[in-house]
Amino acid sequence: MRQGRTVFGGQVAVGRPLVTLTIIGLCAAVFLGQKVVPGLTNDIAFVPALGKSEPWRFLTSAFAHSPTMILHIAFNMYALWIMGTYLEPLLGRARFLAVYLVTALGGSVGYLLLAPPLTLLQIHLGQSGAWITPTVGASGAVFGLFGAFLVLNRRLGRSSAGMVAMIAINAVLGFVIPGIAWQAHLGGLVTGVAAAAIIGYTGHRRDPLAAAATRGNQHVHWLGLGLLTLALVLAAIAKYALTNGYS
Repeated sequence: MRQGRTVFGGQVAVGRPLVTLTIIGLCAAVFLGQKVVPGLTNDIAFVPALGKSEPWRFLTSAFAHSPTMILHIAFNMYALWIMGTYLEPLLGRARFLAVYLVTALGGSVGYLLLAPPLTLLQIHLGQSGAWITPTVGASGAVFGLFGAFLVLNRRLGRSSAGMVAMIAINAVLGFVIPGIAWQAHLGGLVTGVAAAAIIGYTGHRRDPLAAAATRGNQHVHWLGLGLLTLALVLAAIAKYALTNGYS
């Protein structure tokens, strides 16, 4: 018997959104670990200056949050739950997890690309800057899910009016509230739009509500997401190649 497929070619996920719940559980566990393990936050936060030698930070930072700000993780997990309960059944668990991880990577890459390297004068004066400022949080990935939501809803002809207002408010807050890495939000949003476009506009019949995609069409999505991931990696490599940590 053929296994059921979602409108975008993923396997139909029956029951609770397990991937969403697992990510929330991991973030909660890391948050507790940050409170009891000294130095854990510094070891997993993304810092542009350390990303080249410690590349795991590009992803681990998306599962960590400020250990002193409960609202930081609370808001991100609430937004993740709202987006996950909608997108995970729509995409299927595997595609939803892939979109989450690639947008988390995109958030860190966005922060890296928009972080100006330190000047020699700043180094001499012992000043800081985004290049050596750590950032944590699932916000980049959450904004990626926002972007995916907008693209996929448009593909299906559904209204996103309510979510547009929410995204706009959070985008503005990223610029006006100190300490928020708007660069990661932007990177995640752009990556989420690209990932959803790959899934929503490739490998399908003209009607997105038509029958399930063929096995070959399913492979197109994974190839596209793989190329998107490669593009992010190459962008990060290029950034490091063009700078030695200072301008």
